Amino acid sequence: MSTHTSLPVAPARDTRAYARRLALRHPRELTAVLALYALAAGCGLVGPRLLGDLVEDTRDGGGDGGGAIARTALLICVFVIVQALLTHAATYASARLGEKVLAELRERFVGDVLALPLATVERAGAGDLVTRTIRDVEVLAGCVRRAVPATMTALVTIAVTFGALFVVGPLLAFPCLIAVPVLWAASRWFFGRSREAFLRQSASYARITEGLTETVEGARTVEALRLAGRRAERTDRDIAGSYAAERHTIGLLTVFLPIVDTAYVLPVAATLVLGGLFALHGMVSLAAVTAATLYVQQLLGPVDTVLYCLGDLQAGAASLARLRGVHRAPASGAPAPGADASGTDASAVAAARHRGLALRGVRYAYRDDRDVLRGIDLEIEPGERLAVVGPSGAGKSTLGRLLAGIHAPRTGSVTVGGVPLAELSPDRLRGQVALVTQETYVFAGTLRENLLIAAPGRVPGPGPGRGLGPGPGRVPEPGPGRVPEPGPGREPGPGRGPEPGGADAELERALDAVGAREWALELGLDARVGAGGAALAPDRVQQLSLARLVLADPHTLVLDEATSLLDPRAARRLERSLAALLEGRTVIAIAHRLHTAHDADRVAVMENGRITELGPHDELVARGGAYAALWESWHGRT
Repeated sequence: MSTHTSLPVAPARDTRAYARRLALRHPRELTAVLALYALAAGCGLVGPRLLGDLVEDTRDGGGDGGGAIARTALLICVFVIVQALLTHAATYASARLGEKVLAELRERFVGDVLALPLATVERAGAGDLVTRTIRDVEVLAGCVRRAVPATMTALVTIAVTFGALFVVGPLLAFPCLIAVPVLWAASRWFFGRSREAFLRQSASYARITEGLTETVEGARTVEALRLAGRRAERTDRDIAGSYAAERHTIGLLTVFLPIVDTAYVLPVAATLVLGGLFALHGMVSLAAVTAATLYVQQLLGPVDTVLYCLGDLQAGAASLARLRGVHRAPASGAPAPGADASGTDASAVAAARHRGLALRGVRYAYRDDRDVLRGIDLEIEPGERLAVVGPSGAGKSTLGRLLAGIHAPRTGSVTVGGVPLAELSPDRLRGQVALVTQETYVFAGTLRENLLIAAPGRVPGPGPGRGLGPGPGRVPEPGPGRVPEPGPGREPGPGRGPEPGGADAELERALDAVGAREWALELGLDARVGAGGAALAPDRVQQLSLARLVLADPHTLVLDEATSLLDPRAARRLERSLAALLEGRTVIAIAHRLHTAHDADRVAVMENGRITELGPHDELVARGGAYAALWESWHGRT
């Protein structure tokens, strides 16, 4: 059974208000679109009026016969052409406005996604977020590009046509109201059920995506443990659930659409019958009855369009609610009162910059009833090198994530310089503490760009358009390993400052520090890597990640098996190089290779979510406790 917690969905009222705000941000464009649609609809009303007058003149024996018909036909052709031109202009203006609104919505959504705490993303699972990012955005884009302009055209046409009906003859407008009770009742029934139906449909797609993603990512485990049958059953259940959700949605439409199809035909018959009676009693003219009947007939097309687009509009509204729901999820590092422009109190930042980390009474649970950290008390001095060791499942990686500010403790506190990590904004936090794990990533781009992403703007690229720093269409590397350029007052590490005329010198120093300079220069800094480029071996990807860390230059590093993909000798050389380069930085290293612990100032031994031993390597070995047993086992002695 999945333990994932879905991201929230915005309420209908919030979704409507947000859509309204998006549209009203561009009042000129919106007014121009509505005006063009109104003018086009007005041109469409001229033909029925001219035909009505022609019928009236013919009945009275007036006019000049063929000449009147020719003039009427010519005028109708002129207005039809003008209507076509205005409709084209309105459609173009509407499309431009829609793309602008859609672009703003996408940018806001990306910002909301990047503001999500990593813990929230992990709890939600890949399926939910991927479905919102891909399918919900696509559904909303289709709605904005097709359903919204078509509905706007139809609604403006309906409004203008009703206005013309009242002008022609107020009495002739009343027969149209015969369909109102039927349409009101059917709409109330449909809209009362459709929102939840479309949300369930979108959620079913998320479950399918999540299940398939798990199967693909765990393909080797599935094969090794012969889980193919169970995974296929999971997929079948997800597809069956999606089928049931879609069937329910389609069922609602198959009830709603036939009712309204019948309802909007009634006004035509009512206008003919009642209009004829009014004309016989001299209450309206024959021209008015003719024009009114044609106007009502013209209403069928726009009403049909609105009905046809209802499903797309509801699906788009459901997708917008899911996208907007990401904004309602708790964001990282909410600014506290008295915070500076970066969202953090300046004195707190100064204190955090120069003091160590402290955990007091920390407990943490992935599930409410199961603590994986149990009463951790630990102080780490500035510049100290602490190694955390212990058996698998002891809580080492969880401790590292709390120290990096990814998770907040269930009880207790985690502070840097006496300031709770939760009070630091994401950018400030990542400028103070960086987490590097064995889970690394290579972005599609050049090797140079993959390095510059760690410190955008500090080291210029060799030409325009270089670098993966902020800019249109560019998103900095997400996750705990992304650390922005140091803020004011930060002292760069040894040998950090870029030299005039040596744009690549700092990159080469970072690569050299992690033992990657030789293969990186052989490949070339401008060589493309990642998707569509050269494939890097896992150990080289890890070296690249560590080189980014050197460039980012945080004052506190949490290394969670950061050299696990390297062979022991290479890892040993790399750690010694990093130790010299990161002199003066606070380093918390979580490792199974105990030579890391041997070089540390202190070693923390974790067992069952608790720190059972703490002290220097030699002291712990002399005690003959859990660490001494691990050390003996590491050297092959029992």
